[in-house]
Amino acid sequence: MSAERARDGAAFNVGLLGHGTVGAAFAELLEQRAGEIAGLTGREPRLTGTLTRSSGSFEEILAGADLIVELMGGVDPAREYALAALRSGRHVVTANKLLLSQHGEELYAAAEEGGAQLLFEAAVAGVVPVVRVLEQSLAGSHIERVHGIVNGTTNFILSEMARGLSYAEALAEAQSKGFAEADPSDDVSGRDAAAKMAILARLAFGAPVHLDEVPFEGIEHLQGDDLAYARELGLGLKLIGTAERRDGGLSVRVHPAFLYSGHPLASVAGPFNAVTVESEAITEITMSGPGAGGPQTASAVLGDLVSAMLPPSGRRAPVRRLPLLVDIESAFYLHMDVADRPGVLAAVTQALGEHGVSIKSVVQRGMGERARLVMVTHPVLESSMRAAVAQVAEFKDVRSVPRTIRVIEEEFV
Repeated sequence: MSAERARDGAAFNVGLLGHGTVGAAFAELLEQRAGEIAGLTGREPRLTGTLTRSSGSFEEILAGADLIVELMGGVDPAREYALAALRSGRHVVTANKLLLSQHGEELYAAAEEGGAQLLFEAAVAGVVPVVRVLEQSLAGSHIERVHGIVNGTTNFILSEMARGLSYAEALAEAQSKGFAEADPSDDVSGRDAAAKMAILARLAFGAPVHLDEVPFEGIEHLQGDDLAYARELGLGLKLIGTAERRDGGLSVRVHPAFLYSGHPLASVAGPFNAVTVESEAITEITMSGPGAGGPQTASAVLGDLVSAMLPPSGRRAPVRRLPLLVDIESAFYLHMDVADRPGVLAAVTQALGEHGVSIKSVVQRGMGERARLVMVTHPVLESSMRAAVAQVAEFKDVRSVPRTIRVIEEEFV
């Protein structure tokens, strides 16, 4: 049964799965905007059924719907419901990045089988329209890199830490303002951002990337003094997701990174998201906006609903699987607690040099047993940096395990 057939005159029937913060905001927004959407599309969208933990029947909702909005979260039973809807010819709009990053290919196949659309602008970067830009505006571009700040929780925490708060204080502030969940582990560990980068990598490069293939690091281990020293070096700290072509393959990763002030992502603060797309044809474009919140996410969901009601624009399928690269070059920030004795700096720089690590800048603070060395290196393979740090950590005058954070050197001025 085709989802294109109007079941009740000019109505366009919408089934909603999930009625939490985003689901409730979407239902309210749909009611407010239904008349305007009818004027644009010729059909008036209306909510004909809602599934919650305690009420509603998926089968009944599906039978009466032209389109299913999935805002349940998690993988099961969202996967089962989305697959059933797509295979039956109903369009599916979802904000579920975990579902897409783990079962994207299965969902695409089901959409093709049923002749339906799978839309998910709200799954990545909130209201920032990066999905639509990659699929439509830049569909003909040979994209080299997509990277950005795709988690508003961590960006808010790092912004507060830059103002002098500790990690614990900044997290508590994020929770009090509703920018962080009671259990923020997916956000602060980098897993949420990794799921989003898996989705963006598929869109940008036409290659299927699974969440399990994306290495990620979070922000839990960061210290306030890292940000203080970085300011002296002209750097600001962000949790960055990157998907880029490298040496005939792809590198997709998430980790904290220092940026110089000329980088377009450096000034993005608070709970905002921003994504930069780079290619030879366009140089770079940066999109920024709120990355979280019920009304904001609901707005992106509604935009997908309108897209589904209009003639489909087509969606690129994966072309081929490219090798995923994990050992790549990066500059690094290196923080060491050392004893201030003659020859310590020379010994450290010699050990780094043996592994091909050269120093760009150094800051030294303190005296005696409480001295600190903070360095920024030139780009070097991550494996070489790890080996160098492991050797330095064995020195008797190094009082704790050295900390490293990647540095992105590009500046667009």
